[in-house]
Amino acid sequence: MRKGRVTIPTDASFVEGTKIIADKWGADAVRDCDGTVLPDNAAELADKVYNTYFVIRGDNEWGEAHPEEWQHAVLMSRRVTAAESKLAIDIAEGYYAAQLKPDAGSQRFWVVVDRTSGQRVKDWEFDEKTNEVAFKSVPFHEYTVSYMATSLWDPVQMYNYITNDWHCEKQRMYDPCYPLTAEYIKRHLKEWCDAHPETNVVRFTTFLYQFSLIFNTYGKEKYVDWFGYTMSASPKMLDDFAAEYGYSLDCEDIADNGMYNNPFRVPSRKFLDYMDFVERRVTAAVKELTAITHAAGKEAMMFLGDCWIGAEPYGDYFPELGLDAVVGSVGGGVTVRMLSEIPGVKYREGRFLPYFFPDTFYKGNDPTKELNRNWLTARRALMRKCLDRIGFGGYLSLAAQFPDFIDRAAEICDEFRAIYDCVSGGKPYSALTVAVLNCWGKKRSWMSFMVAHELWYQQIYSYQGILEALSGLPVNVRFISFDDVKNGIDKDIDVIVCAGDMGTAFSGGEMWRDEKIVTAVKKWVHDGHGFIGVGEPTALDNGGRCFALADVLGVDLERGFTLSEDKYNIEKKEHFITADVASDIDFGEGTKNIYALPGTDVLDITFSDRFVRKVNVGEVNLAANSFGKGRGVYIAGLPYSFTNARLLYRAMLWSAGKENLLDKAFSSNPDTECNYYPDMKQYAVLNNTAAQAETEFFDINGKKSRLSLKPHEIRWIRA
Repeated sequence: MRKGRVTIPTDASFVEGTKIIADKWGADAVRDCDGTVLPDNAAELADKVYNTYFVIRGDNEWGEAHPEEWQHAVLMSRRVTAAESKLAIDIAEGYYAAQLKPDAGSQRFWVVVDRTSGQRVKDWEFDEKTNEVAFKSVPFHEYTVSYMATSLWDPVQMYNYITNDWHCEKQRMYDPCYPLTAEYIKRHLKEWCDAHPETNVVRFTTFLYQFSLIFNTYGKEKYVDWFGYTMSASPKMLDDFAAEYGYSLDCEDIADNGMYNNPFRVPSRKFLDYMDFVERRVTAAVKELTAITHAAGKEAMMFLGDCWIGAEPYGDYFPELGLDAVVGSVGGGVTVRMLSEIPGVKYREGRFLPYFFPDTFYKGNDPTKELNRNWLTARRALMRKCLDRIGFGGYLSLAAQFPDFIDRAAEICDEFRAIYDCVSGGKPYSALTVAVLNCWGKKRSWMSFMVAHELWYQQIYSYQGILEALSGLPVNVRFISFDDVKNGIDKDIDVIVCAGDMGTAFSGGEMWRDEKIVTAVKKWVHDGHGFIGVGEPTALDNGGRCFALADVLGVDLERGFTLSEDKYNIEKKEHFITADVASDIDFGEGTKNIYALPGTDVLDITFSDRFVRKVNVGEVNLAANSFGKGRGVYIAGLPYSFTNARLLYRAMLWSAGKENLLDKAFSSNPDTECNYYPDMKQYAVLNNTAAQAETEFFDINGKKSRLSLKPHEIRWIRA
């Protein structure tokens, strides 16, 4: 195909330029963006016209008339240490006054906590003029106030307002959990659909509740959690929750000691109940909105971003929303898979980077570099589970000022269509089925360790790299929870991967204190399967061990309690797992104080230059261990790189006892990768670099041939 499956932005001031680029890229859909307006003749530009629609903002006349139904957010004040027996805390200090204001009418949900003793302060007073909460205090105890604030300004519009120097009206956010707004959003959508006959795709951006996006005093981001439910809470929401569940939540239940139940926290029963409650509320409301959209003869598309909270794409209720499509930002392979595997919709679209904004498209910069980097990382994942469409966002007139970018994007659009034609024809060959185990399981499929749009924190890029590697490797991937383990590990799973810091939801924390979980996993490995741990997997203090599966992994974490016991297993060995490693392995942030148990094969170890009691102290980075008929592998950290992706693939094959599958549908150079499509009788060998690549290609039967690949090339080979 020379045309189709591509969406581009446009606006009323760039109609002729849109026509030229649409023809060059083969675009069949146009869209507007926040801050732009579609041209009157948009339907003449493409087969599909996407129009951005905001459910809970954009109509300030309605918002100003109903301040009692504005949205809220739960916040925690700064921590203050009392020096005397009385203390007053300015709870708004540190927050952006234009975005948030303490809601005096919600005080019945507020909680003052003595953080030193853990006790709650019962008697306190709030001064609405000064925003101070005053109470009797114990000198040199630390205190906080968890409270509810009214949202005065939509934070996404605020971000764009600041970033792009907007001077438009600041938009209010109204809450559909209140009755008047609930009816208004349905009435407004029907009127809007009638007023926009040229639109055939309503691009909901998004639905009811914004992910946690809180700004500080200076208008800069203070707290960002792409999975945060803090901006879904309101007095009515908490009242309705109590009426249904028979127990009450307060602001401290949401604020969670200032951690706001973020995804790294092992989720509490209360928070899981609240999430489920919000999901069901959002589902009920969105079902009505999609019905109105369909009645108007239009498709309903969800942008996976902004106000997506409660519309969990891997949640139990998502298929009930009645959506036709989802679209989301693509930051690499992980976000491709996150989007491409979403159930319950007709098609899935990825918005590729860079976004056409002035922070990238400015004189002297080369946005083509970011385009290539983003595309090559995402392309690996497209070869495994392809999106149905791709697109771009922002101001097309800005991108048009960079001809090299326009030309390269045209090549990418053509390449995407070629990939789709092959990959959509059947499932690619997979050597293994791999399960990622954490507290969230299926609900956070391809979302572990994510901040937003595949960004990550310094502390976790060593874990996020696992998912990035998996997104393009020839393996089936699924996400399982500890409940899934207790109910019985699926027989077709070959390898389980557990990764994360001690105590987090991703390594499991207290879940590993459950003997049923521990014994179930050990028996499963012992019977002939593989277990790979990264960082501090299965870690907690229990019975003199730190890793609950130390005997499976063959290593443990020294917490300082067994220093008197010398560790002599420090000899580095050659192994199948490291056969493709040509230089030092990048373990990212790594993990300190890991030592090998007797009998474990140490594959990489870092030595101290100090000698203690004549024992050379080593910290194990990579180890392999046999456990019954199965095997365990430990890795200190695994940021994404071509070498690390290959190392992980070898580790999974070895742990599953399937090393013999390595040279099947395989490309020997780690800078390249091979995918095989049995139904299409076709191979695709990718060069993931901007340089010429030499490699040995093995077909599914192990037959070998030599290939020389051009930069960025996909070599299609008939089986």
